Amino acid sequence: MEIADFETGPLALSAPALARRLIGTTLLLDGVGGVIVETEAYTRDDPASHSFRGPTPRNRSMFGPAGRAYVYRSYGLHWCFNIVAVEQGAVLLRALAPLSGLAEMAARRGAGTALCSGPGRLAQALGISLAHDGLNVTAAPFVLLDRGAEPPLLTGPRIGISKAQEQPWRYGLAGSTHLSRAFPRR
Repeated sequence: MEIADFETGPLALSAPALARRLIGTTLLLDGVGGVIVETEAYTRDDPASHSFRGPTPRNRSMFGPAGRAYVYRSYGLHWCFNIVAVEQGAVLLRALAPLSGLAEMAARRGAGTALCSGPGRLAQALGISLAHDGLNVTAAPFVLLDRGAEPPLLTGPRIGISKAQEQPWRYGLAGSTHLSRAFPRR
């Protein structure tokens, strides 16, 4: 079933709740994509969040409606793709289990097996660019399909950031071989 509304529907959630809820959903961009298997949450009051210091031209999508794409360049090298949550939060998509458009993903990524494991690889495989920033992820060229049931989740600290690393706002699909990095054992 397609997901239609982040403003008032079942996905009108805080960033941590949305990050958990997106695990197991299917994301397609122009027919290319897969199942979301890893996310990270960032809230407005989180010093690691791009919205923490207020609106700028770079983060303007985070201050718009929930359910929009927030795309930014990380370290000047890779695009990163987020879905805006309510209250100026966002969910970074860290990994997908690729299902559709594998040849296109491989052509975009070059040789290698980790097509969508890591935020930069995921964005490259899907063909994400700044042109997608601010677009509604429930409308073309995106398709967001709801999961059938609540999957088993892994939870752990976020990675690749220098502030508020201790927040347990990284979520993963238990048993997935497509995670960007293993979760710490408890």
